[in-house]
Amino acid sequence: MKAAFEIKSARTDALAVHLNSADAAAVGAALDKCAAQYRELNLPLLLDMQAFRPAAVDIPALLAVFRSRRLPVAALRHSDETWAKIAAANGVAFSPAGRHSPNDTAAAPAPQTAARETAPAKPSGHPTVFVAEPVRTGQQVYAENADLIVTGMVSEGAELIADGNIHIYAPMRGRALAGAKGRRDARIFIHSMQAELVSIAGIYRTFDQQLPPHLHRQAVQVYLQKERLAIAALSEII
Repeated sequence: MKAAFEIKSARTDALAVHLNSADAAAVGAALDKCAAQYRELNLPLLLDMQAFRPAAVDIPALLAVFRSRRLPVAALRHSDETWAKIAAANGVAFSPAGRHSPNDTAAAPAPQTAARETAPAKPSGHPTVFVAEPVRTGQQVYAENADLIVTGMVSEGAELIADGNIHIYAPMRGRALAGAKGRRDARIFIHSMQAELVSIAGIYRTFDQQLPPHLHRQAVQVYLQKERLAIAALSEII
């Protein structure tokens, strides 16, 4: 007779939300502009609370803002373990903040871990963030107010987010979200197209089925054409 259940390892994708304000009304107003787009992704949310102290945030009110818009919050993330008790008291999981820094090219590659790691990369001077190392499963790189250039392989389950364009000069097997703050003219350039998901300004496409031969594992660009995502081989454009 089989056991009532079995426990097996699994990977669950989530979208990390980096909060810049703890004001529930302000967060709600911002969500009203994009909630429908992110709801269609059907992914749980991870609220990054790194910028705040517990006393400065009304967590129940903040969670209610997301839940009222049918955006499920799965976990809170912070480097301070004090937040673990706060998360538990509010019925969500706790995710310790990662320490991975994609701008530190001299550092050894971060080990693969079960928890998702987030690297909010800050551009200096020219608005471009450069990542020379591989982006591994469970890691996330965010280029805030900048373009993102990645020359290392992006593994399945890894996530690249940029407020501007994204350039990947290596095999791309994860997720790429350009124009994260709504920039509709943003583009994604991929050297070897094997992505799980691409998105521009919240309009996304997943790839449950393999792309045609002229696009699969080929150099492509992704851009918005009216309200639809277009994917074109660079060889067709050049």
